[in-house]
Amino acid sequence: MLRGLLKLNAKRYQLKNKKEVLEMSELQSIFTQMEQRFNPSAAEGTDAIFQYEISDAGHWVVTVQDSQCTIAEGDSDEATVTLRMDSATLEDVMSGETDGMQAFMSGQIQADGDIMLATKLAVLFPIA
Repeated sequence: MLRGLLKLNAKRYQLKNKKEVLEMSELQSIFTQMEQRFNPSAAEGTDAIFQYEISDAGHWVVTVQDSQCTIAEGDSDEATVTLRMDSATLEDVMSGETDGMQAFMSGQIQADGDIMLATKLAVLFPIA
């Protein structure tokens, strides 16, 4: 068990130090790809505002309403759920390298608001 904890802590350290901060164009690209992966049929009946607070790269708002999705840089006072992480974690989750739920459970992602809604992100924005 101790060996497993040591491996987990080593992995967390590697993830935190794995990449430098993403440049704005790279972050824009990640959110553009996210918008392109949007699954409108999975969003039927979903009305949500996901606030992404990327600690080292700014804030983004993902709005899902009426089976449509819009993504913009900025903040929303009406966020249904707020997700906080660093840019390396965002990149790893969006690329499929890291599972979002595992990142949440390990503390790489913090969430406030309707946390159950956050679990729908993998279905709303599937990774090919």
